[in-house]
Amino acid sequence: MGTATLDPTVEVVAKRDRLLAVLRGLDGVAVAFSGGIDSTVVAKAAFLALGARAVAVTADSASVARSELADARELARLIGIRHVVVRTDEFRNPDYTKNDGTRCYHCKTELYTTVESLLPELEVPVMASGANLDDLGDYRPGLVAAAEHFVRHPLQEAGFTKADVRALAQHWELPTWDKPAAPCLSSRMAPGVAVTPERTKRVEDAEAYLRSLGLRECRVRYHEGDLARVEVSPGELAALACEPARAELARTLHALGFKFVTLDLDGFRSGSLNELVPLELKLKFRREE
Repeated sequence: MGTATLDPTVEVVAKRDRLLAVLRGLDGVAVAFSGGIDSTVVAKAAFLALGARAVAVTADSASVARSELADARELARLIGIRHVVVRTDEFRNPDYTKNDGTRCYHCKTELYTTVESLLPELEVPVMASGANLDDLGDYRPGLVAAAEHFVRHPLQEAGFTKADVRALAQHWELPTWDKPAAPCLSSRMAPGVAVTPERTKRVEDAEAYLRSLGLRECRVRYHEGDLARVEVSPGELAALACEPARAELARTLHALGFKFVTLDLDGFRSGSLNELVPLELKLKFRREE
């Protein structure tokens, strides 16, 4: 993504001020902080609005890439916000590991339950997420879990789309302003493929290899039979399919434990595994604005 002006538009300035006002209306807040662009903007705004009464809370489990956890620590330091890393135990929940399409609901339930129990110790009364308006109406089981735990969504309340979040992050010179989305490693498992620490580590190492080749947006989707479906941008497909890149890709992923390695000709697309979620679950967990 090219470098654009750091001067925000009038609309983004107005939304920024609304975001700060929303957060100033709280007595304190614990931001669910993954280190992605959305939660980073909320953490920055919370720190500006509330200072020491804001805390960023990052979950650590086998579904979190080590590089993402390191990035979250560095971003919290850069922002200046108080930062707490908590261990979550979603892998102990069979409803999570069976991965029937409701995994994200159980993951967020574990996160919010854990953070909720810490609120008295953190001396803040409420939790907040990084959900923005673009998340509404999509298949988002995590938003259902958030509603059950009374989690606030400051970006939605202030009218932020994803584009607005990126614009404000760039204005604030946050290094994540153009960072590609980095959902948890468990999201790479196709519905019906059980989530295990061994499989998430396999995906983490496979995607680290792809990034070492200079690929910015990439996914390794894990399907039944230890099959890896590799997604990269359409413009990078040909380079991976040619020798010696093809042979090296196959060799590396086989060495990690994948029995079959495929290159998806449709290219990278966010949330492609949602196509395999049963319709009844999509309807159950659909959130309308």
